[in-house]
Amino acid sequence: MAEPTDPRRPVTRPGTFSRVLTGLAQCLKWLFLSLIFSVLIEWIGMVFWWEEQGLDHSRQMLVNELQFLGADFHRSWLTAHPMQFASDLSDRFYHIAFEWTGIVDLIQWITPAPGLEESGVRPVLHRFYRPVADYVLAGMQITQVFAVRLAILTLATPVFGLFTLVALVDGLVRRDLRRWGGGRESSFVYHYAKKAAIPLIIMAWVLYLALPFSLHPSWIILPFALAFAFAVTITASTFKKYL
Repeated sequence: MAEPTDPRRPVTRPGTFSRVLTGLAQCLKWLFLSLIFSVLIEWIGMVFWWEEQGLDHSRQMLVNELQFLGADFHRSWLTAHPMQFASDLSDRFYHIAFEWTGIVDLIQWITPAPGLEESGVRPVLHRFYRPVADYVLAGMQITQVFAVRLAILTLATPVFGLFTLVALVDGLVRRDLRRWGGGRESSFVYHYAKKAAIPLIIMAWVLYLALPFSLHPSWIILPFALAFAFAVTITASTFKKYL
């Protein structure tokens, strides 16, 4: 039988460093899940939806993402050369995921057709690799698409900051008008608006990173930035009357 807890015992709360590490781990988890989901969607699409395009679909997606970046991200608050930033991030992803791990060398080794009298492991690996070669290359290209989209989202992050600042000022003004006008406050609305703010940012990142087709980032970032700003406005305006 479990012993009852002592209500007088102080509750141990995680410190700042622990919360930061937990937040970073959660971000990495969602990024990894987005990458896996985008690769799986690409493979499923190669079987059912864009079978005729095949490997060219992921290659065209990479070209389109780079065109979006080159056309609309000439300047950024985070870097003076957005195109170079995205290219370096994509190359770094490719190097760590495929070159550093030896996957590229393995593919180059097993891709050539074995000789008639060749024996050993390579002919066996070639026989298994040949039917899935396009899917492996598509997964590698989708990883590069993921890196470019991650760079675009990083460069677009100040949009959320700008919208948050405007929404916070608007919400605080509404709060003061409600306070001095004797309006009623709702803790229910406050708590739900507060809980909805961060998931909106996560949804914007996950949705754009895992999108199985090319779409201008403004169609994803701006609606979620507006929704996030609306949540911030509601949170600030329904905050309790007295601090």
